[in-house]
Amino acid sequence: MSMFQQIAKAATMGAIAVLLTTPVAAAEQGGRYWVPKTTSPSPYWTPSTANPAQYSEPTTATLAPYSGPITTAPAPYSGSIKTNRAKHGRWLVRSSTKRLATTQARKRSPLAAMARAVPDSKTHRLILQVNTNDPAAMNLTLNNATNVTQHYKELGEKVKIEVVTFGPGLHMLRDDTSPVKARIEQMALSTPEVSFKACGNTQEKMHQAEDKDIPIVSQAQVVTSGVVRVMQLQETGWTYVKP
Repeated sequence: MSMFQQIAKAATMGAIAVLLTTPVAAAEQGGRYWVPKTTSPSPYWTPSTANPAQYSEPTTATLAPYSGPITTAPAPYSGSIKTNRAKHGRWLVRSSTKRLATTQARKRSPLAAMARAVPDSKTHRLILQVNTNDPAAMNLTLNNATNVTQHYKELGEKVKIEVVTFGPGLHMLRDDTSPVKARIEQMALSTPEVSFKACGNTQEKMHQAEDKDIPIVSQAQVVTSGVVRVMQLQETGWTYVKP
């Protein structure tokens, strides 16, 4: 072969190589590879039997056909979640109400105990004692009773006054010897807050001394002992005053 023929052959082979590499480069730039066509019906390269372990062609028997995305059917709604939430909500309401009632009861208990222990401050109670047969002392007692009653009436507060007589002071309530009988009758109608108590022990002694019944005005009530009556009232919170 001549020199000229060798040069022409080399140029021809270079041109063929350029033509073959151009499609491959273009395919790499587009993100895909060029696969040369072949007359073999198999898309895979079959190795020689000399070393079959280098490559094993995948079989279609192990590949399941594509059937779309795998989905799991949700469990049917049974309403249990809603029911549980409703029960829990009712439990919370009952629990909160019970705690609130307990707290309020604890707060009210001391106040209720204090209210029972403290007497009614709007009810004033007064004892007026008469143990002398003196018309001036008797009238002073009635004057004090009238003034105290009028004072608390103007304040809109209640008052109770009890006039207790014993010893010589029983003459104040004797129907046959009282120098203030007319005033007692009048006060019984106009001032019902004032009541009168006559000592039964004194009445009995006067009966023995005078050898006759000792009449008491109808507006008064006889008690066993005038002194004991004063003590009983004081022990229950009454205020004692001797005119």
